[in-house]
Amino acid sequence: MMGSRGGRPGSLVRGADVMLVGLFSAKDTQVDAKLDHLAALVEALGGRVVGRQVQRRGVSRGGARKMTSPFSRRTLLSSGKAREVADACRSAGVEVAVFVNPLTEHQRTVLGDLFGCPAIGSDDLSEHLA
Repeated sequence: MMGSRGGRPGSLVRGADVMLVGLFSAKDTQVDAKLDHLAALVEALGGRVVGRQVQRRGVSRGGARKMTSPFSRRTLLSSGKAREVADACRSAGVEVAVFVNPLTEHQRTVLGDLFGCPAIGSDDLSEHLA
């Protein structure tokens, strides 16, 4: 999926409309600050943030030990949230979805296919500002 806009993560966001996405613990009080930091990173690389999508991971059914685990190894998000983000990306004409969370290569592929645009993690972008 990355090859559709130039291959390297930094070049993917340059001039692109970007959706920020994150999976956070229900106890995380820094969600807005983390998304603001990611937005600044995207903008420093020449992208335009057009939306933000957040999924919170609660403590029900399994307690605190599950709070940092993904809902799905394929998509990181729950299936309902993944569909919601896909719909938001399509309706906003998003060209790249950037996750606060690191993504595996498999997650990038699955999410990119689902969202209709490349999906990358913030760790993919950080190296381009060093």
